[in-house]
Amino acid sequence: MPESSEQKSTQSLNSDKRIEKLRYRELPERWRLAMAIMTACSIALAINQIFNLGFFVGYVMLDSRYMYLITGVMLCMVFITFPASKHSPAHVPWYDIGIIVLIALIFFYYAVYAERIVLEAWEYTAPPVGVWLALVTWAVVMEAGRRAGGWPVFIIVAIFSLYPTFADQLPDVIAALRIPISDAAIFHVLGEESLFGLPMRVFATLVFGFLVFGISLQFTGGGPFFINLAFALLGNLRGGPAKVAIFSSGLMGSMSGGPISNVLTTGPLSIPAMRRIGFSKEYAAGVEACASTGGVFMPPIMGATAFVMASFLNISYVTVAIAAIIPSVLYFFGLFMQIDAYAARNQLQGLPREELPKLGKVFKDGWYFIAVFAALIWMLVYLQREAVAPFYATGLLLVINQATPHRLSFDKLMLLVAQMGKLLAELAGILAAVGLIIGGLAVTGIAGTIANDLVYLAGENVVVLLIMGALTSFILGIGMTVTAAYIFLAIVLVPALTNSGLDPLASHMFVMYWGMLSFITPPVALAAFAAASVAHVSPMRAGLEAMRLGAIIYFVPFFFVFNPALLLQGSPMENLQAFSTALIGVALVSAALQGYLIGLGDLGQGSRGIFVRIFIGISGLVLALPAGGLFGLSQLFLIGLTLIFFLTAIGLRRLLVAEKTGHSSLN
Repeated sequence: MPESSEQKSTQSLNSDKRIEKLRYRELPERWRLAMAIMTACSIALAINQIFNLGFFVGYVMLDSRYMYLITGVMLCMVFITFPASKHSPAHVPWYDIGIIVLIALIFFYYAVYAERIVLEAWEYTAPPVGVWLALVTWAVVMEAGRRAGGWPVFIIVAIFSLYPTFADQLPDVIAALRIPISDAAIFHVLGEESLFGLPMRVFATLVFGFLVFGISLQFTGGGPFFINLAFALLGNLRGGPAKVAIFSSGLMGSMSGGPISNVLTTGPLSIPAMRRIGFSKEYAAGVEACASTGGVFMPPIMGATAFVMASFLNISYVTVAIAAIIPSVLYFFGLFMQIDAYAARNQLQGLPREELPKLGKVFKDGWYFIAVFAALIWMLVYLQREAVAPFYATGLLLVINQATPHRLSFDKLMLLVAQMGKLLAELAGILAAVGLIIGGLAVTGIAGTIANDLVYLAGENVVVLLIMGALTSFILGIGMTVTAAYIFLAIVLVPALTNSGLDPLASHMFVMYWGMLSFITPPVALAAFAAASVAHVSPMRAGLEAMRLGAIIYFVPFFFVFNPALLLQGSPMENLQAFSTALIGVALVSAALQGYLIGLGDLGQGSRGIFVRIFIGISGLVLALPAGGLFGLSQLFLIGLTLIFFLTAIGLRRLLVAEKTGHSSLN
């Protein structure tokens, strides 16, 4: 039975605390206060700059000065939040205090001399003090990346940021002119293409507000509202609790942008409900992992990656969000159909309606969440105010919330600020470090060379290049966040895809989607492993189940690369045709994966049953493949091929039924 909002909030906070103990320091009171002040300073700086308030005295801050100040504050927060090792889980040691003081002094110096740094082009010819400060900043940023993102981020950043200093020693394919370490340092730190390049600029001007909005939504009760809404709408359907997981985890994932934290927030509620009606532990864990991962690319809020993508492509965020609509619908529709087929095959019913929350009461308690979401989408789509929209939405949410029974107390407000500080510190540490990768490639000009070499290695075969890209994206996604892996591949791999004639937006979406697949694909399926810990089942079994449930996403990126109509990049008729055939195709693939097709029933057991499922699955894949595009196949040809495979499957199944009936009559 669904629990009350208070119980759910308590469970969500307990889940978050389990994550914090693994990664974050348990700070004493004075350091929590310091974090709250720094978070407030970061938000104030961002609001002042984004709204162009001029500190209310008409003083408009230079963009580079703003970047120095806000980055300095958030880097200080990294060294308060993340311990260097497990030996300082509950206190900030002297060496971290020393680093924090050093960051404050260095970035204050940069802010004071911001005009000179720009006018005198210190990124190319800095005075000795600028060189030494840049070298120290470089080391500090790499350590911040290690603490916030782990050793994989540190190693990759170290290799590529230092690459200009040993580029002449490498094989000719990846060789470049060597640059002295002092010149590399000032380019990284005092220019606008590395540390303060695209990732940090997007973070400080666009992503910041959406992070504040997402956390505010969770702390004002948005999570319990969406879960209750899902139970009220879907809880009594066949396999209801699993369908609830799709709806609620998808929405929560869209807000948080983090698959693992989303699993640990909604999993303690959805997984026991799934177990209660008969879902196996590993299946329940797989459903939760897939739903939470899918939320990352679900509009309207898709996490930091979508904003970085929009900046890379020089298009609006709304364009990226609109392009993600059909792929995200196909993904969640595939999950829904698989769950429905599994429940039908195993005769799993929903929860009794009398145990579910009433839809009217849910809306009465949380109507303003829908209103705020509608206001946010209106500002994004109609007014095109991407930078300021989340701040207005957050203000509206907090004002309305204070007039409800869920209003924030002072203690809960401090928790909200603390959580904001942790998330801002984590993303700032990772994105600042990842910016050094861009700098290392930009100063040597090697990115274009790598793109051409990849095309050459693939023999100019686009399919081979896509497979290479998929594997690279997946491997990087294992060790890095989705955003960090995407940024690296957007520089190195995407130019190779676009040089081969593929659509730029589809190419960027392709590497982002494949970077996310590592969260549900063994051997390192982090979202599935997190769900396994909640479901008390083997992590590998949960990972394999998640991989099977999320199977459709392995194909969808190839579909929209072959024909961008699935990203709504074609004419209205082309878009409608691609979407409708893909939807039916996904339903057939889902039926094949679970062994049950609506209207046909169980697809059979044994070797012949496997063949029935294979033919059904192939028919679905063929139908989902967009017509035209890269291969130029006509829609009629694809429909004809689909019918051949589908009718073959029907014929095989009739043989199975006839044999089974014959055996029964003989007995």
